[in-house]
Amino acid sequence: MDDTSRARGSWKKAAILGLIILVIVAGTQILDLQQLAARENELRQIQRYHPVFAYVAAFLAYVIVAGLSLPGATLVTLAIGWYFKFVRGVILVSFASTTGATVAFLLSRYLFRQPIQQRFAAQYETFNRSFEREGAYYLLALRLIPAVPFFVINVVMGLTRIRVWTYWWVSQLGMLAATIVYTYAGSQIPDLQTLADQGLLAAFTGKQLMQISLAFTLLGAIPLVLRVFRKKLGN
Repeated sequence: MDDTSRARGSWKKAAILGLIILVIVAGTQILDLQQLAARENELRQIQRYHPVFAYVAAFLAYVIVAGLSLPGATLVTLAIGWYFKFVRGVILVSFASTTGATVAFLLSRYLFRQPIQQRFAAQYETFNRSFEREGAYYLLALRLIPAVPFFVINVVMGLTRIRVWTYWWVSQLGMLAATIVYTYAGSQIPDLQTLADQGLLAAFTGKQLMQISLAFTLLGAIPLVLRVFRKKLGN
């Protein structure tokens, strides 16, 4: 690659990063639950008379939240559960969150993988050889553990050589349990103002949140246990 092409690629990446920052700043202003709660009746009218628009808008909004790692994804999941109720909310959040995660994954791969690969060539190659053997198990375990930040998984996985399709279906499966729990909790919230005022406490007590986190952590150990059994059976 000549210097001109390299410079053009650097400017393109810088422009994408700048655009992402602008969208993040704008998104934090738009996704204000207090403002949405003040327009609760209007939102219900849109859902009643323009259901397709409501689904598409909610899907795209969630993809942006997940893809750009905007704060408040859990609250958005609760809000979608309140708005669309349980079954439809689970379907929407499941596919939107996986789509957003894949967008973040691809952005990380495009923006960061090449410079990191060049800077840490030996370590990068060793890491990828190990990850290619057991990567799907590790990804599934990470998706099931709520203590691991969502955006960290997306960015780190973008640096690996895991296939996009593998990343998609493992993420879809791994995030489904949390999607079901939070969407169901959102469907039980009486109104959006309660969620805006109380946050997670509108759906869970502090004790319940601790119990859920512990349950997901234990659930996250299952893929690693299965990996050990698979190795033993193979031997």
